[in-house]
This record gives sequence, C-alpha cells and structure tokens, in this order.
Amino acid sequence: MLSVRAMGRGDVPACTVILNHTIALGGSTAYEDPFTEPAFAAHLLEEPAVANVALWGGRVVGFQVCFDVGEGLYSIGSFTDRQAPVKGAGRALFAQTLADCRSRGGQAILAKITADNTGGLAYYAAMGFADWRVVPGDHIRKDGAPVDRIVKRLPL
Repeated sequence: MLSVRAMGRGDVPACTVILNHTIALGGSTAYEDPFTEPAFAAHLLEEPAVANVALWGGRVVGFQVCFDVGEGLYSIGSFTDRQAPVKGAGRALFAQTLADCRSRGGQAILAKITADNTGGLAYYAAMGFADWRVVPGDHIRKDGAPVDRIVKRLPL
C-alpha cells in the first residue's frame, strides 16, 4: 500500500539512491553530480520547509521537497524511483506536499524545470501547474550547453 509521510534522517540512504540514479540517467533533473548521503541530508532534508517520502510496503519509492523562497512562495522538487517505479507515487507525494504548503500559509508553489526535462514538464502540468515564465539560458549543463528554465506556478 502506498503511503506518504515526512522525510526523516533514516530515509536519506534510499532517497540518495533514487536521486543519484535519476542523475545518472540524465535529462530529468538540473542536478548533474551525484550526492553523498551527508550532502543529500544537508541540502534536501535540512534546507526545505517541506520534505516528504512516498513508501510502498515500507520501501521509499520517491520524495518531494519544497524550499521556502520567500513571499509565500515555495520551490518544489520531485523524484521517484525509476528502477522499480510505483504508479501513483508522484500524485500521492504531491497531495501531501500541497496540504503542507497550504498549512504553512503559502501563496503558490513554483516548479522550476529545465526545458529539456519533458517528463518533469508533463508531471507538473498534470498536477495543475501553469506556465508562468521562461528564464532563458538559466541553467548551464556540464557540457557548457545553456538550457532555458520553465517556471510553472500553482496558486494555493
């Protein structure tokens, strides 16, 4: 059964594996260098205002974080297990993250997605986010290629 709860320190190893596998596949995250567990914990457990994990039978199958970027805005990041995917994990995560951001008095959630991340663009559109702005050349890939950042917005 799929469940969602707040991310804890014990989830860091599984979440790091999910993120590093996604990075290794390429094309669906702005992160390009793998994370160590301490680096993951520092950036994706301790910094975000909201951090949730999805579990399937006790196994972490995804995580979602929202950083408080000020003025009632949250910046979201989502990652699910692409080695052993569980259908519905992204939706389940988002339902909890949305409730958490609303309970914190947020005004909107922003999804900042590189233009080459077609899966991410589709996911956030399916969650109800609308295109808000484009930041030309906002991300530089390791090979030096500039990539536009598409910012989608979901009012709370």
